[in-house]
Amino acid sequence: MLIRVSLNDSQVPYWEGAKFAAKLRAFKTDDHLLLLKTNLGAGHGGASGRYDHLHDIAFDYAFLLNELGITH
Repeated sequence: MLIRVSLNDSQVPYWEGAKFAAKLRAFKTDDHLLLLKTNLGAGHGGASGRYDHLHDIAFDYAFLLNELGITH
């Protein structure tokens, strides 16, 4: 599972995602990956730079492909 939060999110504070990840890790019984990714420069809508949004999408796809076992 990939949990993404943004430091400057005015709607959902970053610590809510951190608490969620901690709660899931506390009750986790399997060995599946559980990541918390905090974007230090984004707000509620995600990254806003010209290519920053594409970097976020690429990270999501890389995580998904890794979890599916598809490597280079």
